[in-house]
Amino acid sequence: MPTSNGQFREARARTASLTHPTEGLSRQELAELVNDWIWKHHRTRVYFTANYVGKIEQGIIRWPGIMCREALREILSVSADAELGFVNARARRQAVKLEEVDKAKRQKFVHTTTLGGVSLLLAEPRAALPERSTPRPTPRRVGASDIAQLRDATQTFTSWDFTYGGGMALEAAMGQLHWAAGLLEASCPERLRPELHAAVGALADTTGYMALDAGAHAEARQVFGFALACAEQAQDWNLRASILSDMAQQAIWTGQPDEGLTLAEHALVRADWLTPAARALLHNDRARALAAMRRVQEALRAVGTADEHFAPFTPDNEPSFLAYYTEAQHAQLAGRPLVELAILGQDPGEATARLTTAAAGHPEDRARARAVCLTKLSTLTMATGDPRHAVAIGNEALEVAGTLRSHLITEDLRDLFRHAATHQNLEEVAELRHRIRTLVCTDNPGNPPLDPPV
Repeated sequence: MPTSNGQFREARARTASLTHPTEGLSRQELAELVNDWIWKHHRTRVYFTANYVGKIEQGIIRWPGIMCREALREILSVSADAELGFVNARARRQAVKLEEVDKAKRQKFVHTTTLGGVSLLLAEPRAALPERSTPRPTPRRVGASDIAQLRDATQTFTSWDFTYGGGMALEAAMGQLHWAAGLLEASCPERLRPELHAAVGALADTTGYMALDAGAHAEARQVFGFALACAEQAQDWNLRASILSDMAQQAIWTGQPDEGLTLAEHALVRADWLTPAARALLHNDRARALAAMRRVQEALRAVGTADEHFAPFTPDNEPSFLAYYTEAQHAQLAGRPLVELAILGQDPGEATARLTTAAAGHPEDRARARAVCLTKLSTLTMATGDPRHAVAIGNEALEVAGTLRSHLITEDLRDLFRHAATHQNLEEVAELRHRIRTLVCTDNPGNPPLDPPV
């Protein structure tokens, strides 16, 4: 449990109120003074709130941002952060660790163990790892069991991607893919060669999407290109459709909806050879591209077409790489373009219903999908409905997003952050934006700031 910050509370109480000189500053007064001071001295807009002051006093926040600390020292007339009870817990933990290491050195405690004659310094675990060697050799001959194991590996990486995001295991998947690509040069019975190409292509599709979700767009494009070549060699039209769908989604995400529309329609050239899930997926991609281009009526028709193709959907008749395409996933993919259309002025009711259904339908191991649904639903509600209800949904989304390493979720959170700016005068909304800023920037230092740092 956090320990309350009495020093800070006392400093606020002994600083005279501007409106009631015989009383101390109220939390709201202090928050406004901090905002004004930072604007005056740094020309930076921040949204320091009474709620934030309360969290400092409760000990929930122990180390405010640098400009906030500077403002608080001046307003509360102290010369050091410590006089306000501020503690940099991260720096303190690091100092403790350094002190412990120094103590160990002084006492000459060298924590080692010997395995097979090799001494391993446990204080530096990475030093125990072998240097990266040449890639493992691939088998000279590939059989049915090798293909089955490759499919199992793809399912494992897909599961990790769904649960933790693409940044979690991209390097492992990429290493496996490079090894699997070598299998295409091995001897293989001709009757199994299409299955081998399909298995390698499916692994490549999964790896490409992980790269996309990690924000490695150039790498993703290369991997998708390789995956598509494998699908063409295998003459697997549903796998080809799945890969082109991912390529279309990448194009839309990177601001090229026209290219995304072209890719989705290219995949539909022989729609009669595709399963209901594959056809529905591609028409939802079309809807999303059309919505991004503000072609409202065409986008609405594309969603309707996707629903028609999904109607005869039977899970048992779908290939394994489309097993993720459930009723919840269909609702999610149809809901996303409807959100864009609602923000353009269309009725938000259908988008809200679809995303609510999708969020409820995704199981716990589909964490990224749930985070997508909740974040987009919060954005939609913030833009078209009750901002306080949007905050409740947004906080739920952040709880899920905090378990992920996903560039795509980060971009959705940025979108929510921008839409929430309209209502940032509400304390709850300001706090939500603060939480988003912390998750997007503090927990992911490589990301650019949402706005000037506090």
